[in-house]
Amino acid sequence: MKVILLQDVSKLGKKGDLIEVNDGYGRNFLLPRGLAEEATSGKVKVWKEAQSSKEARKEKARLQAEETKRHLQGRQVTVKVSAGEGGKLFGSVTSIQIAEALIAQLETRIDKKEIRLDEAIRQVGSFPFKVRLAPSIEAEMTVKVEAE
Repeated sequence: MKVILLQDVSKLGKKGDLIEVNDGYGRNFLLPRGLAEEATSGKVKVWKEAQSSKEARKEKARLQAEETKRHLQGRQVTVKVSAGEGGKLFGSVTSIQIAEALIAQLETRIDKKEIRLDEAIRQVGSFPFKVRLAPSIEAEMTVKVEAE
């Protein structure tokens, strides 16, 4: 029996998947609990259309991420922070500060969660970091930390 999952089911699939299950499992467990619906020919046709539009959205997002990567790759942003003697910072430079610098200097909005620092930045200098734009697309950049 073919069914379309209406919710995520562990060890079976994610919402929206078209899967083949045993007749008894489908009729006695999935359908009564509202976890799936039977895949009739009309529903399969609608499912295929939804999948193609989903793929088109994914492709558009990937192209947008590639364009943003070309814009950001190899660029440098500057962050000014208060520092003590020898260039040692009072605290550290955070991904929030880097995200704000990206908006101010490069006019690009990046979520702070997508900024990957190799280590905490606690001194003045230049440090590499990565920006995750899509699951497999990252831009490598540099942050220059200057004392105020």
